Amino acid sequence: MFVNKNTGFFVVVIIQSLALFLLLSTPAWAKQQPKLIVQITVDALRGDLPMRYDNVLGQGGFRYLMEQGIHYTNAHYQHANTETIVGHTSLATGTVPAAHGMVANVWFDREQGQLAYNIEDPSYHLLTAGADVDKKTEIDPTQKAAKVDGRSPNNILTSTLSDEMAVHFAGRSKIFAVSVKDRGAVSMAGQAGKAFWFSKKSGEFVTSNYYYEKYPVWVNEWNGRKPALAYVGKSWKLLHSPSKYLFGDADNRDYETNFPGFGRTFPHAYGKANDKYFTTRLTLSPAGDELTLDFAKTLLDKEQLGQDDVPDYLAISFSSTDYVGHVFGASSLESEDNVARLDRTLADLFTYIDQRVGLDNTLIVLSADHGQPEVPGHLHERGIYKAHYFDTKSLDKAPAIAALKKQFGIGEELIQSYFHPYLYLNNDLIKTKGLDQMTVEKAVAAELLKFDGVAYAVSSTALRTDSLADTLLTRSVLRNFHPKRSGDIYLVFEPNVFINDFGGLIVASTHGSPWRYDTFVPVMFAGAGLTAAKVNRAVTPYDIAVTLAAYLNVKPPSGAVGSPLLEVLGD
Repeated sequence: MFVNKNTGFFVVVIIQSLALFLLLSTPAWAKQQPKLIVQITVDALRGDLPMRYDNVLGQGGFRYLMEQGIHYTNAHYQHANTETIVGHTSLATGTVPAAHGMVANVWFDREQGQLAYNIEDPSYHLLTAGADVDKKTEIDPTQKAAKVDGRSPNNILTSTLSDEMAVHFAGRSKIFAVSVKDRGAVSMAGQAGKAFWFSKKSGEFVTSNYYYEKYPVWVNEWNGRKPALAYVGKSWKLLHSPSKYLFGDADNRDYETNFPGFGRTFPHAYGKANDKYFTTRLTLSPAGDELTLDFAKTLLDKEQLGQDDVPDYLAISFSSTDYVGHVFGASSLESEDNVARLDRTLADLFTYIDQRVGLDNTLIVLSADHGQPEVPGHLHERGIYKAHYFDTKSLDKAPAIAALKKQFGIGEELIQSYFHPYLYLNNDLIKTKGLDQMTVEKAVAAELLKFDGVAYAVSSTALRTDSLADTLLTRSVLRNFHPKRSGDIYLVFEPNVFINDFGGLIVASTHGSPWRYDTFVPVMFAGAGLTAAKVNRAVTPYDIAVTLAAYLNVKPPSGAVGSPLLEVLGD
């Protein structure tokens, strides 16, 4: 202790020391509010990919997040169905699909007797006429399932962080979400924000009249520039020389998808404007993310985000990593170059934010909606020969199921359909035959467990009523179960066993399992004066919404199960 005979000087020193202590120990939530929250979701960015492809990264993108931010290296989802809408909504709400209700990209609506697309809503329509999904050119089968062009967040059953911001700040926060995928934008915008997404049919960013009666002037101006046409006649080329890449000598693999006109080797041509696959090819490459960035930067500027003392919210979901993974696989030259170009896109975004808002005034968080698996063909090259594809169309024709049909006196199809991850039985037939639903479900689930490649099969009746064994798979499936939306039997395939039929297109890779390669995602916070750290303890992406809520001093989303990340809060 410093002691001075001069009492006045002693008091001043004590007060100054106390003030300095309080300043240094003040947690982040007690400091000045950020002017802007930027939540970035990279669709299918498995948690190891930025580090694995470190050699092709530049400065200011991923390196900024990993070296100047807080990087959580051990983040995993804890629900079973790792699909796009499930993960995005979990990030937005801080909870599991059993609570927020988005259990799959599609589910069979028993009341309506038809397949339901997660965010479709007949009460609303797109503001751009004819911008709905073109059934002939769309690579994404989940969007083909939609019967109407209307989109809204009304199927989300719990509040999002953006909703809570709107309530807490009395509607003064500006809230926006942007993505190539409609479900990537709508889920993050919540009920109180505004969402824009890319229409492959029109080549524009669109929205529905849930959000606006007419487009803002700046949106019409952006669409009027036709930015997608800048790619006409051009190609996706390597950013660096092949020698710089981990997979520089692996540009052509038989197991990669040879998408029409795109090919399996660099350069990948985008084609002509009147080519029916032109805009689809943009989304199968870094061009999709570049268009998303351009629209998001324009939005940030025109809507004047981060320009007052009330925190605003901008969610940006970059979708190209997911499409590239489906077509070429995680371990491909295309995947590696896509990460390199995404890195440049992020650096561009962060520079833009710094110029207009200031990174010190902005809290950035980056994560992913799910990871992605390896392609069986690539695993075979590494000597892992058990990896293979599973044909779900053969299930009803299998001898075991045929025996069950004979046992129950059923001459028609017992298994009506499979929409990942749920098997749907012919319930009308079961009822007509006077059979007990629970008995049939359990019998089918028991037979499915005998199939090569099936790790777990459990009926919805059992999930509702039985005392199931407390296993990792049971817990993850229960977190994915919703009594009104889940199918009759939840099917989990063994690790490295996949479905490759993507709405009629045979693809290299599909995600959607509870295994670690699909649950593993990065969680990175940066900006707002955060102290850099690398954290290896186990966390979950559900923690993000709760952490942001605590940082802003707003109440967490209504169904949130995550825990605040203390490194971000400075506690």
